[in-house]
Amino acid sequence: MKSRRLKRPVIYTLYALSFVIVLGTIYLLETMTSNKMEENNDYVNEIIIEQEQPVVNTSEIIVKPYLIEDITIVRNFYDYKGTEDEQKNSLIYYDNTYIPNSGIDFQGKEAFDVVSILDGEVTKVMENNLLGKIIEISHNNNLISVYQSLDEISIKEGDKVLQGQIIGKTGEANISKELGNHLHFELIHNGINVNPINYFDKQLSEL
Repeated sequence: MKSRRLKRPVIYTLYALSFVIVLGTIYLLETMTSNKMEENNDYVNEIIIEQEQPVVNTSEIIVKPYLIEDITIVRNFYDYKGTEDEQKNSLIYYDNTYIPNSGIDFQGKEAFDVVSILDGEVTKVMENNLLGKIIEISHNNNLISVYQSLDEISIKEGDKVLQGQIIGKTGEANISKELGNHLHFELIHNGINVNPINYFDKQLSEL
């Protein structure tokens, strides 16, 4: 028998078809692999996004009403449950009368900027002959912060303020002339004056 040989054009055509099939197979495999990887990445990203939740909202943590570090307390909050010595150091002597201190008096080496302890709305800006210039800010959770004995005020009633925003500068007050330049700071929670020391660095939602 005579062996039948394929003609050259047919051989070339078969080679070309084989090459196309190989390329097509490789392309399909790469496409399937990349799609799987994208699906896996989407899944991982969704998990990460769902799990990424803020642990603490820093704007809800009560901060101190100043920015600099070298600040000292020169008169404490009067605590009716405190010791006799603590109470003596928390009295204001004015016009031959001892008055329990309803806040804390802070003092620096020189006048310093006063900042809002939380986001809030300015509900009062006034000047008093005894207490000096005063700012009152209302916050969430029935909390009110009061800043007295100010020399300068940089906000007005009705303003929305942010935590850490400078609202004024310290000054003097006639009721505490012996302290000189200082900040008298009060904190009112649910209508009652409280010791600010027990509230600083706490989460507002904990109150």
